[in-house]
Amino acid sequence: MPDAGVQSHKTDVIIIGAGPVGLFAVFELGLLGLSAHVIDILDRPGGQCAELYPEKAILDIPSRLRITGQELSQDLMAQAAPFNPTFHFQQMAEKLEKLENGNWRLVTDMGTVLEAPVVVIAGGGGSFMPKKPKLERLDEFENKSLFYSVRKMDQFRGKNVLIAGGGDSALDWTVNLNPVVSGMSLVHRRNEFRGMQATVDQMYALVAAGKVNLAIGDILRLNGEGGQLTSVTLKSAEKGEFDVACDTMLAFYGLTMKLGPIADWGINMDNNRVAVSTETFETSTPGIFCIGDMCSYPGKLKLILSGFHESALMAHACFHYARPNQKLRFEHTTSSSSIQAKLGVS
Repeated sequence: MPDAGVQSHKTDVIIIGAGPVGLFAVFELGLLGLSAHVIDILDRPGGQCAELYPEKAILDIPSRLRITGQELSQDLMAQAAPFNPTFHFQQMAEKLEKLENGNWRLVTDMGTVLEAPVVVIAGGGGSFMPKKPKLERLDEFENKSLFYSVRKMDQFRGKNVLIAGGGDSALDWTVNLNPVVSGMSLVHRRNEFRGMQATVDQMYALVAAGKVNLAIGDILRLNGEGGQLTSVTLKSAEKGEFDVACDTMLAFYGLTMKLGPIADWGINMDNNRVAVSTETFETSTPGIFCIGDMCSYPGKLKLILSGFHESALMAHACFHYARPNQKLRFEHTTSSSSIQAKLGVS
């Protein structure tokens, strides 16, 4: 579960990215007895699979003839569950420093502090960043009464919230925030939504119950002073221009990917990707590894199944940092009673 507040933690491995490769890394590390904390800027596990194509079929996962991005994410979470990973969602890895004891100290943009001998970058194509609407005065309201994510629900308690967007994030937060706000409007340019049908149905039920004001139209203007919104002006073919009152706005217009602070960590890069050794998937900086789409090496294929292979080799190399005084015993899951006990398999 995500942390309730800012805390400090020590662990064996810090994983940056909760996409399929990051989740499988938790499993591979767990097989070797290594614990992991996982950071992700999104509000849920799954990375691109869960955010960009949750219902799209993936056809090249071994033994699975067809699996959706959401199903793959759920299965990988279940596979990693016996090793009790700790997730820090809606947080970006921001600062990284080497400590005198040889460990790494990582601080997120929310102030969470993690310490470990190993850092694994599994950030896919980079950190997801919000796409911003092209509106005048946008920067006047940003991070004051206009936001692009929900990091703490209590921040919106008692607010008159306007949510803009028609995808999963907009719909999920329309449903989840509804019990704590004083008023809520959902704005979308058309009366068709891209989210999961079950969530769409929940949203329409809230509209029918008078708990959500559904407004169809394009946003023209943000209204207010001193960074405090008072309303948003919309325009539609049926109603022309009209205002929707609000004191807080959440804008969910999709995400784009950027490399983020990792580019400033002094790691050797190759064309905006992290150069690694194919023997261990270690970067140019000892103790920092990279797997998945973000790593670069000759012959690299940006495939989930390639990331799974990279995770296994990375985990074995990590063991020597996390357990320098122990000998690594290579075991097969089919025959190791200790691994089977960890996984609850008889």
